[in-house]
Amino acid sequence: MPAVKKRKVAQEAPADDSDVSSNDSEGTPQAEADSEANSQVSEEATPAAADIEAAQPAAKKSFKELGIIESLCEACETMGYKAPTPIQSESIPLALQGRDLIGLAETGSGKTAAFALPILQALMEKPQPFFGLVLAPTRELAVQISQAFEALGSTIAVRTAVIVGGMDMVSQSIALGKKPHIIVATPGRLMDHLENTRGFSLRSLKYLVMDEADRLLDLDFGPLLDKILRVLPKERRTFLFSATLSSKVESLQRASLSNPLRVSVSSSKYQTVSTLKQAFLLRPHKHKDIYLVYLLNEFAGQSAIVFTRTVHETQRLAFLLRTLGFGAIPLHGQLSQSARLGALGKFRSRSRDILVATDVAARGLDIPSVDVVLNFDLPTDSKTYIHRVGRTARAGKSGVAISFVTQYDVEIWQRIEGALGKKLDEYDAAKDEVMVLAERVSDAQRYAIMEMKNYDEKRGARGRNKFGGKRSRDEMDKDEG
Repeated sequence: MPAVKKRKVAQEAPADDSDVSSNDSEGTPQAEADSEANSQVSEEATPAAADIEAAQPAAKKSFKELGIIESLCEACETMGYKAPTPIQSESIPLALQGRDLIGLAETGSGKTAAFALPILQALMEKPQPFFGLVLAPTRELAVQISQAFEALGSTIAVRTAVIVGGMDMVSQSIALGKKPHIIVATPGRLMDHLENTRGFSLRSLKYLVMDEADRLLDLDFGPLLDKILRVLPKERRTFLFSATLSSKVESLQRASLSNPLRVSVSSSKYQTVSTLKQAFLLRPHKHKDIYLVYLLNEFAGQSAIVFTRTVHETQRLAFLLRTLGFGAIPLHGQLSQSARLGALGKFRSRSRDILVATDVAARGLDIPSVDVVLNFDLPTDSKTYIHRVGRTARAGKSGVAISFVTQYDVEIWQRIEGALGKKLDEYDAAKDEVMVLAERVSDAQRYAIMEMKNYDEKRGARGRNKFGGKRSRDEMDKDEG
């Protein structure tokens, strides 16, 4: 194998992080990569991607210094983007040089602007319809990315189209007929339009982005991605962004990118920000509901996300908490698309201060000002834990994450602590104070059971997926968490 040439690039730590705000549509913290003072650049003369490791930018560069033109810099300033995040500082100059990129960074690191700004700059130089395509794993993330493109491209009146499942195909066909510059889509619905919408083609596409690529592949979109890649032009620029570089993602890289550069801003595979206070609560499974109510009372007035493992549990907890007077709203993949967007809207506007969600809400979504994350059900893998707790302590703010550990979860929790590389403290909850709530919670549990029976009967009447079989493309796009 050819020798690898490496050189050190001196980095300066920012003098003051207090004035650095998040500058991605994902509400990301500038301080997320604060672990090292040096970054290492490797130049490989091999077919594999060259690696660029960066813990933090060389200095607080401006977007103009990265090569972004004045009108887009103004759009960044309007959106409150004060300085580029590490992933933006490393990837934007390379993208402007016309290179294919693999961006490895955790959710909340500024990825959206990292690929949107170079694409918009190239679009301004040579405008054309169907210029860029962004593939996202979930509908909510697709909507969010589209909004970021529209905001950043407001000075050039960029036209975007969101093509996701759960929405009317006819109105989407009309939107495609208006020849948007940028399409943001989930793979299932995009394939439906490529096969069925007359006159729609991506043969002139210049840029392809696959965002949250590891999540796309986790949701079994691999075969659909293969089909989509076959109908795209080979002469294009491709950006692949992922939190991790699994063997599946490496296979996708080989199939879709040409001589790419790999940019990584994660100093650790499992990293949480220093402003996040993490703890666990070791209690019997039968008392979980009581302790949840106790904690929500402890954090009354603050916004909280309660993560569960299943759709059923999400809906049950929402009924339970509402019965007890909490402003809780559920978010999961079996809600209609309008209901999902409505739930997010209410939580963002603080008309509801508790979001009970499956892992639909764990990655990529811009949900600002979340004070507390409660892992009511532990995730089965450490990566998902990182994404969940990353919903709080963003943009340099502090936050709290508390995980429920029952007698059945001890091994899972030990794996999570092992991945984090540290033992976490147990949250101090006085049992005598908690059990005072037992009777009220028991009454609410009975009411929630009745509500769930009604809910399940209504869903059964609609005949949702009652014949089983393979999931449709729309069902894949739902991402039921």
